Amino acid sequence: MRLTVFGATGATGGHILRQAAAAGHKVTAVVRAPSQPAVEHPNIDVVRADVTDPAELRTALEGRDAVLSGLGPRNRKSTGIAERGTAAILAAMADTGVRRLVTISAAPVGPTPSEDSLFVRGMLIPILRAVLKDVYADVGAMEAEMARSDTDWTAMRPPKLTGAKVTGTYRTHIGGSVPRGATIARADLAHAMLAVLDDPATYRQPVGVAY
Repeated sequence: MRLTVFGATGATGGHILRQAAAAGHKVTAVVRAPSQPAVEHPNIDVVRADVTDPAELRTALEGRDAVLSGLGPRNRKSTGIAERGTAAILAAMADTGVRRLVTISAAPVGPTPSEDSLFVRGMLIPILRAVLKDVYADVGAMEAEMARSDTDWTAMRPPKLTGAKVTGTYRTHIGGSVPRGATIARADLAHAMLAVLDDPATYRQPVGVAY
């Protein structure tokens, strides 16, 4: 496939680039100047653009089959980037006719599975939502932007992310978070994002992913 990746210099974005290129996809990595992805591969081209400006994104999207986005706030001071960046991506997708979009959201954005423990449902998740309310508000607004669009979007909802190596073995849940799912490696999150690209069952759905 011909893919465009946003957030390519982020921790998960690097895994997306590496795995997509290794699988034979032709990848366009969109970065902010003077950023440069840590991954180099003959299948990867780099485009520098302001991710919040749809006009600057059109070149990176022309003729592409799908878009993967690792955009998201890296801390509370950078909140808003997921919503603003995704809104710009959606506008550029509409202009260029690209329909498929896979983004990274977060498990606490949606309802907590009833199968989770009382501690998780009654204490851990409420504390996380309170402490990181701006972060979750940002990715929640991002999901709302996608829901208002006519794209074939998927919002991946992982729990805590780790730096472990890719395994390719994890659970997914279409429509919500994975019950009793506590962690997922960024490398496996990237693997899951690539795996759902051509799965119509995940279109216009959040998808939980966890071990």
